[in-house]
Amino acid sequence: MASAWMSLLVTLAAVKAAQYGNDSRPCASILASSSVVTLGSPVTATCVIRDDCPALAGQAELRLDNRVLSAVVPVSDVSGRAYRVVIPAFNRSRATLTCCLRAAPSHIIAGLEIRAGHPPPVPQNLSCQANLSTHESLTCKWDASPPQSHLPTKYTLHTYIRDLKWNHAYELPPGVRSYTIPRAGFVFFSEMEIYVKAENALGQTSSARLILEPVSSAKFDPPRITKLQAWRIGCLRLIWDFSQHQKWMKEFVSLEARLKTEASSSWSERPILDQMTPERYVYQRGLLHGTKYLAQIRVRYQQSPWSEWSDSQSAVTLETAPAGALDTWMRVTGNVVPNQLKMLLFWKPTEGFRGNGRNVSFVVSALKTRGKLCATAGNHCTFHVPKKARKVYLTALNAAGKSTPTSVRIYRPLADEVIWDVGAVVAVGDGSVSVRWGKVASPNVIDYIVEWRPLLNSDLSLVHFETAAWNASSLNLTGNFEPYKPYGISVYPRFKNGIGLPRTVQAYALQKAPSADPKIIIKKTWQYHVELTWDEIPLDRRNGIIQSYKLFYWDETKRVHVATGDPEERKVLLTGLSSSSVYDAVLMVSTHGGSRNGSIFHFDIKEMDPVSSIIIVVATCACFCLVIILLVKICSSKHNWLKMRLWPDVPDPANSSIKSWTSESTQDIRASWDFDEPNPIYLSHLSFLEIPQKPNKAEDVSAWLNNAEDTSDLGESMCGSPFIPGFTSSNSDSVPYATVIFPAAHSHEYLRSESTQPLLQSEELQSPKCYQNIGAPEDSQVFFGPKEDTVAATIQWEDFPFLKALTLNDTQ
Repeated sequence: MASAWMSLLVTLAAVKAAQYGNDSRPCASILASSSVVTLGSPVTATCVIRDDCPALAGQAELRLDNRVLSAVVPVSDVSGRAYRVVIPAFNRSRATLTCCLRAAPSHIIAGLEIRAGHPPPVPQNLSCQANLSTHESLTCKWDASPPQSHLPTKYTLHTYIRDLKWNHAYELPPGVRSYTIPRAGFVFFSEMEIYVKAENALGQTSSARLILEPVSSAKFDPPRITKLQAWRIGCLRLIWDFSQHQKWMKEFVSLEARLKTEASSSWSERPILDQMTPERYVYQRGLLHGTKYLAQIRVRYQQSPWSEWSDSQSAVTLETAPAGALDTWMRVTGNVVPNQLKMLLFWKPTEGFRGNGRNVSFVVSALKTRGKLCATAGNHCTFHVPKKARKVYLTALNAAGKSTPTSVRIYRPLADEVIWDVGAVVAVGDGSVSVRWGKVASPNVIDYIVEWRPLLNSDLSLVHFETAAWNASSLNLTGNFEPYKPYGISVYPRFKNGIGLPRTVQAYALQKAPSADPKIIIKKTWQYHVELTWDEIPLDRRNGIIQSYKLFYWDETKRVHVATGDPEERKVLLTGLSSSSVYDAVLMVSTHGGSRNGSIFHFDIKEMDPVSSIIIVVATCACFCLVIILLVKICSSKHNWLKMRLWPDVPDPANSSIKSWTSESTQDIRASWDFDEPNPIYLSHLSFLEIPQKPNKAEDVSAWLNNAEDTSDLGESMCGSPFIPGFTSSNSDSVPYATVIFPAAHSHEYLRSESTQPLLQSEELQSPKCYQNIGAPEDSQVFFGPKEDTVAATIQWEDFPFLKALTLNDTQ
């Protein structure tokens, strides 16, 4: 559009310049070194005004597009008035140079368009390919490498057939870089010389010469496999032919075949070169026995491009007996009867195993040749064996025979052997998982069995296993691990004498956010607290291992609080809530692959109503009263037992029944049900002395003093009393009683007791010194006087409150 406007301006300038003159010749013109120049080269331009055009009087100026060129100088060596300008470097692909009067810049009196560019680049990558289908032709194409010329370029395709000495030149429209030579312009089996010439205003270039035989550049149609059949053991015979349009081909061609088994996903290419057309069959040897193969072929002539692969054909090689060993894994699943074990055996082919047949089955037997336990065409089997069995044998069979039996040892479970540490399962990538475990510290470990299975499918045929060395602690598991699906991976340590208990973990090959969110339920509410719980997400919708639950809740103030819930317990306790607010909550569940937010849940804390408060108070008081009643009942039923534990029974001499004791009974124990007086079991010793009925006073005293048997410990016992100052007895909690003396007739005498039963101690009671009455004269007789009246007068019973109760009155 811009160039059109500039051309129009130049034309108008010429017309206007002519109007100022007396004839049709223009009064002004622009002369340049060239209207097409190399980009970046200098350009010299001169504006010439005729002298016979007085209307154009005045100084002129030159402009390049809209920019005034300042280096304009007058020129006197030409006829007329001339103004010249030099452009050092023309850097535009095209521009318009105009000449106008300086007094009236809008009056253009002359103009010239200048274009710049490069010579055409040499055409590169010239190639030709023949089409041998319905429309036979030869198509050639090439590339124009940069830099671009910025100028219109014309291409011409030149061909020369050497045998016929034919030259052809095919002109192409500007910008076209390919051309199809018709069938009349070439011969299939004659060499041709082909090149391309490019030309523009600045020059011309030619590509390199391409010499070829048209048929050698042809891409054939995909051939056909007419028949594929088993020829010998491990060999297939393949018969083929060209497509319908290339059956006329009679020359040597190159053939390539590729085969794969029915279960394989990759092809194995087998090149077969220089096959003559009449012998359109080949043999494929070294194949597996009794295996179904798929075959494809392609062809080419000399260095021509390969044709596309043919359609697939299938055939089965001849069968032979299975060969090689099987990799096995067997474990005990339980006891059916006391003398039998239930076993589960898995197997898979090793690298050296060959089924050598299509219909391969497996037999598990107790002996190598007989004793069949189970038979199946799958990869696992369940059977029962006696507890004393040590081995079973696995054999593969097909229509041609059976393999050598694989011996499988029975490992019994060891309850005390277990892998304590199974590391986190880490996803390595799509289709593979890495598992780590802690090695067992036992010299008897043989190896480790790693078993994995999909948790959403209980089919035992989907169970896989791998064996790791005894010193291994990790294993990369490869297989068809589906993304976002859970797998259970168990690690068993195997020992010389059995197999240890497994450790099982859950794993995902790839994780993402869960597909479902749990539903929140209010479990408990208090006045300012609430406990929320939620259901467990179904296993098929978790899409990964749950890492955390986060509850976001807020009230009318929009201040968000976060509480984290335990992934196992699935509950959270919210505290410090207000009963006057309504809360909104959102539960976010996260896995390693992402997080999912649930829907908004609304809840509030209701204030406690008066009826509920009264019920709580009444219930609390009732419980408290019930506890008190129970305590009282227990205390009343166990009154005597509690009394004996809390307040020990202390003998009271004032209420003693010693007076009724007989001389024959020196020690009596009353019945346990009699609680009228203290139990006499606390009296450790009583001494009885027989005194004559009418003794004189002297004999009375001497008889008492001379009775060594009953009075030998009198002084010691009296002096050991804790009521006496200086008491040093080891048993400081016991107070000895006085020994009671029962007279035979009328005389009343008494001695102290040696009992250690504790008495009621009082700071106000002061015991007398050994054999001394308080308040008696120093020379008075101790304890007993020669006369009864004297003794009575001397002894002050008030000073002996405990002995006062033992006073025996004369009943005569």
